[in-house]
Amino acid sequence: MDQKGYRRGSFQSATSDEDMLEIAGASMDFSMADDDPPLDREMGGFSSYNGGGMNGTSTMMDFLEEPLPGVGTYEDFNTIDWVREKSRDRDRHREITNRSKESTWALLHSVSDAFSGWLLMLLIGLLAGSLAGLIDISAHWMTDLKEGVCLAGFWFNHEHCCWKSNTTFTDRDKCPEWKSWSQLILGHGEGAFAYILNYFMYVIWALMFSLLAVLLVKGFAPYACGSGIPEIKTILSGFIIRGYLGKWTLVIKTITLVLAVSSGLSLGKEGPLVHVACCCGNILCHLFTKYRKNEAKRREVLSAAAAAGVSVAFGAPIGGVLFSLEEVSYYFPLKTLWRSFFAALVAAFTLRSINPFGNSRLVLFYVEFHMPWHLLELVPFILLGIFGGLWGAFFIRSNIAWCRRRKTTRLGKYPVLEVLVVTAITAVLAFPNEYTRMSTSELISELFNDCGILDSSKLCEYVNDFNSTKGDDLPDRAAGPGVYTAMWQLALALIMKVFITIFTFGMKVPSGLFIPSMAVGAIAGRLLGVAVEQLAFYHHDWAIFSGWCSQGADCITPGLYAMVGAAACLGGVTRMTVSLVVIMFELTGGLEYIVPLMAAAMTSKWVADAIGREGIYDAHIRLNGYPFLEAKEEFSHKTRAMDVMRPRKSDPPLTVITQDSMSVEDVESIVTSTTYSGYPVVVSRASQRLVGFVLRRDLIISIENARKKQDGIVSTSIICFTDYCPPLPPSSPSVLKLRSILDLSPFTVTDETPMEIVVDIFRKLGLRQCLVTHNGKLLGIITKKDVLKHIAQMANQDPNSILFN
Repeated sequence: MDQKGYRRGSFQSATSDEDMLEIAGASMDFSMADDDPPLDREMGGFSSYNGGGMNGTSTMMDFLEEPLPGVGTYEDFNTIDWVREKSRDRDRHREITNRSKESTWALLHSVSDAFSGWLLMLLIGLLAGSLAGLIDISAHWMTDLKEGVCLAGFWFNHEHCCWKSNTTFTDRDKCPEWKSWSQLILGHGEGAFAYILNYFMYVIWALMFSLLAVLLVKGFAPYACGSGIPEIKTILSGFIIRGYLGKWTLVIKTITLVLAVSSGLSLGKEGPLVHVACCCGNILCHLFTKYRKNEAKRREVLSAAAAAGVSVAFGAPIGGVLFSLEEVSYYFPLKTLWRSFFAALVAAFTLRSINPFGNSRLVLFYVEFHMPWHLLELVPFILLGIFGGLWGAFFIRSNIAWCRRRKTTRLGKYPVLEVLVVTAITAVLAFPNEYTRMSTSELISELFNDCGILDSSKLCEYVNDFNSTKGDDLPDRAAGPGVYTAMWQLALALIMKVFITIFTFGMKVPSGLFIPSMAVGAIAGRLLGVAVEQLAFYHHDWAIFSGWCSQGADCITPGLYAMVGAAACLGGVTRMTVSLVVIMFELTGGLEYIVPLMAAAMTSKWVADAIGREGIYDAHIRLNGYPFLEAKEEFSHKTRAMDVMRPRKSDPPLTVITQDSMSVEDVESIVTSTTYSGYPVVVSRASQRLVGFVLRRDLIISIENARKKQDGIVSTSIICFTDYCPPLPPSSPSVLKLRSILDLSPFTVTDETPMEIVVDIFRKLGLRQCLVTHNGKLLGIITKKDVLKHIAQMANQDPNSILFN
């Protein structure tokens, strides 16, 4: 989408959504100059777009009947006008519908226009599913590469390498085709020196992967770092961050996500997959005119793309749709719900066709439980919910404090060093413990697993003193030495994961939070599950067990506790409820476990909300100062519009333009001497009667085009915003008519309007500014920035932290 941008009086090309080259080397500090004027430029950039350019005098040329390039578009770091965009789309749709009755070709165009949304969803689902499959396969192979290589083909990971081996089931991980680095270099894998060599190679590979990831992010696409969900929430609320969803970001994020996950850092790929899917949606939007030229329509597509991202991340299409609705989307009409469902379906189907894990499942940790749960087990489930809420609140506070320190100290100047240090610490601590050495997804899979007869994991080393079994349902048994060893190893893994994740999330590499949070909860849940299982085994005659857990029965499923704990911790960090329960239900395929999951998720949210109201994504939005007006928060203060509007009593008067008495030179002088993004148009300075609102960007573009292409337009030409201009002497230069770029219906409120109503108007209509009047006379202006600052001030926060801190 080629656009023109205005920067400090010059007319030059701005960076498009598809072009990352200008942004790649730029600083990511979004601070803006001139924070005080009534309408700052970060809140501007929209156009009153009525399908025309400028209506001039009889000497004006025909080209002005066409839309001028750049009019109706937005500059970087601006908020879109939802009302204007939806109005433009309705006008476009009305015109297509009317034309469809005129000819067969116009009818076909109307049908293709209606079908284009579904075709776009199909393409997004196919591309997102394909990229997710590629990321899964690559990450699995590179994770195993840290421990060894397959002689039958270096491109095989450990599991695939051993598929054709003749080894027994218990020795399936020790096939001759797979060689550890010590076996490859020394010829044997036993002994202290072999262990040290394997340890060394593990750390070296981890450092190489993380170094390559951070260098690619820093050099080519700074926006590829982090989770991406806070920024996507902000973009979906109507903000523009050029390049954040561009093709460079997509390419670099896909590559570096594989590298970051493979390095063994305490991060996941699920959050970044949402960013990847939204990049796919944004790029594919450029194939269709109605999405390329309308920012509101494009955000509907991005909402559906976010659903597709979660669908391939967890193999949960319905959960993805609910995640988009509950967590990231700002505007979610019914049509978007259907299209999100279709995109998530296509994405999941594509990933299933690729079958990245070779188990016909969409995720590595898919499980199925068959044993029912008992009502008394709600007590430990609620305890897990409390733990999840406490962990979530602790993590958010600690991570935000660390990220703020990174922003405000010299630490932020050395992103490469920070990544290497955290990777080195993680790798050195992880290798000795088999539960931290394996990938986090494999760890969750192990913890979710319900022990069967053939399981050789330490977690399943129980004392087998039974004579017969009924299928795979094994009775509760006494824990063997392997289980006790696994318990203390898991306890150490829990401590490591709790603290190392705080420093990992927010580094300059792609980093998701879903998997580390689930791992913390799954470890805690498995520990509690085994403890309850052993308590029931040794004390089955206690009153709490006697009614439902007799000796030799299979009462407790530790894997279920791990699953509930994972949901509780993820809920505590993100504050998701409905979508979280559905995602976990789709992961397990067990309807009967919805009540335990709901109990844990709700308890977790209550406990975490009691300590701090914000989830991790909202906290990062506030930390970065993004202009996000939270729709879930209630504004309960008794202030009025006059308390918030600018100019204040001590400020200079509001800068306005008169409708038919200012020259081109006067208007250009106002534009160059101020940084406001728009100007109210009044009848006269004396009357201050409001006529409309015109944007700085549209003024600049229209005047420059008129100077170049219309004869007679000079500095002394009068600019007229009315249909009929006042008569001028015959010797006067041509009049420049700009009525078509004037917004004749700006939103206005009176000075006595309660701020709670003003805040609701901004939230529900997606406004960026609102004019304040008294008895029809213009008094001032309230921008979205003013509203955000006022909300922060009322919450005893620093109002200057709002907007690009």
